[in-house]
Amino acid sequence: MLSELQRTELPADPMLPRPYRIQRVRRELPGTFTWELAPANGDLPSSFEPGQFNMVYVGGIGEIPVSISGDPANPEKMIHTIRAVGQLTRAMETFGRHTVVGLRGPFGTPWPVDEIRGRDVVLVSGGLGLAPLRPAFYHLLQEREAYNRIILLYGARDPDEILYRDEIKQWRRHLDLDVEVTVDSALGRWRGHVGVVPELIKRVDFDPERTTGLICGPEVMMKYSAIALINRGVAAENLYVSMERNMKCAVGFCGHCQLGPHFVCKDGPVFRYDHIKSAFSVREL
Repeated sequence: MLSELQRTELPADPMLPRPYRIQRVRRELPGTFTWELAPANGDLPSSFEPGQFNMVYVGGIGEIPVSISGDPANPEKMIHTIRAVGQLTRAMETFGRHTVVGLRGPFGTPWPVDEIRGRDVVLVSGGLGLAPLRPAFYHLLQEREAYNRIILLYGARDPDEILYRDEIKQWRRHLDLDVEVTVDSALGRWRGHVGVVPELIKRVDFDPERTTGLICGPEVMMKYSAIALINRGVAAENLYVSMERNMKCAVGFCGHCQLGPHFVCKDGPVFRYDHIKSAFSVREL
């Protein structure tokens, strides 16, 4: 058996999944669940940067790209939040603790959290888009003194579809954060904002010349959120979006995710908005 040191020195094959065991399953919303995973064979966990993704493999069915949604300072807990929308993810939804799956990764470009130190940061997310942004938000909280204003704007379809509800409540208690939540429609006891998430951008205070925007969610939401931030005076080159279209191999071989001159899997998924802006006019290229 290889020693721990020898194992870490071996070159990693990016096409070979590593076995990970499900340590915990959390039901977030109907059809949406979170896995906490750890290496199943004693290997050291893979470190990752905010915004990167793994390919999650299930034997006999296939694999899918899933953004890492845990804390980069705590990589021994590999966290993935997944929505059951197809054959593979519906099968994954049935898995319980101790099930072993395969992970390849991490892959992709991260959110530029180190490059934007000293600036105001506006994180804009919609629906499941909060999951890929959560590692960046964790990093900002851990390095709070390195940033100026930190603003999180989140939108869901209705109050019952708010992701990470308990955690959002905790974040809203921080006096040095501005956390705003809106829903597209609401009845009954909801007393928060009602409307699409780009409308929240008009309500919050930041210095446009010193602001960086990190945006993740449905593409139409990202497009209009970027426009709203630009209309507030934020430069397009200071906006970043996460594009997760059609990734299959994760290493730029298969070409499924080619977007003009870019491969989303290796040139993204995080792109500077002005580099990828034209893609928002091409539906599911």
